[in-house]
Amino acid sequence: MKMRTLVALVVILGLLAGVAIGCQEQFQPGTFTDDTDRQVAIDEMPERIVSFGPSITEILFALGLGDRVVGVSDYSDYPEEAQEKPSVGNAYSPSIERLVELEPDLVLTVRHEQLNSELEALGIQFLILSPADIDGIFANIELVGAVTGTGDEAEALIDDMQDTMDNILAIVEGAPTVSVFYIIDASLDLTMPWTAGPGSFIDALITMAGGENIAHEAQGEWVMFSIEEVVSAEPDFIIIQTMIAGVPTVTIEELEAHPIWGGMGAVIEGNVFIIDGDLVSRPGPRIVQGLEELARIIHPELFE
Repeated sequence: MKMRTLVALVVILGLLAGVAIGCQEQFQPGTFTDDTDRQVAIDEMPERIVSFGPSITEILFALGLGDRVVGVSDYSDYPEEAQEKPSVGNAYSPSIERLVELEPDLVLTVRHEQLNSELEALGIQFLILSPADIDGIFANIELVGAVTGTGDEAEALIDDMQDTMDNILAIVEGAPTVSVFYIIDASLDLTMPWTAGPGSFIDALITMAGGENIAHEAQGEWVMFSIEEVVSAEPDFIIIQTMIAGVPTVTIEELEAHPIWGGMGAVIEGNVFIIDGDLVSRPGPRIVQGLEELARIIHPELFE
């Protein structure tokens, strides 16, 4: 038994060494440009990475870099292994002391002026990932792959995501466009919920899925939309996203019981659905799963 355990351990160590060597062979020192056009010279392959963003954490793990991640931001709950990593707070309330203790040789972060300035002042090497669209997500994955020596893995991940997206687009092509109202947060006022406007990932995904976002002409990516505007638009579907801990800020039952929401056609006809907010609002590898989920909700007839 002891001999078998020793042999297994040697095999595992050998595999890990092979992965490390493969990454080292792929890594090329150079100057890398992030989403704010900052140019960062990276001479050695990063071995201790901190992620300030759940979507960034998902990219790192999807590229097989979990063993090199030494810290993650709050709400980095996917995959499950990410929950075991030390927390460094979040971009709005970072734990700088904890970050410094982790001695990262690279921080991958969202765009946040105060946090980015603090990292600069501390002399910590960092790259800002702030994609504006799905092509931007692909570019982020490619960048992370380049700086970590996982370029081949990044290319394979992008190809897989593109294949999934192309498949969904082919399925919904020619389908009748249906109108959609998307509820992000209704916790403050059920008659004035937050929704996704033009320029947001959610707006783009609704369009790609064969829908039309009734807030597409709103003045901003994230806006409050009055119940009167929703009534006037008469959406075919109402989609509610989950928030923290996978819980929506309003339930289908609450909409059904409401004197105004309950009278809308989408509610009466049972066309109100809950969707995992992480799939559609995190600009990471699972965004294509969010696209498929949206397509299945608003065009179920195409997936029978």
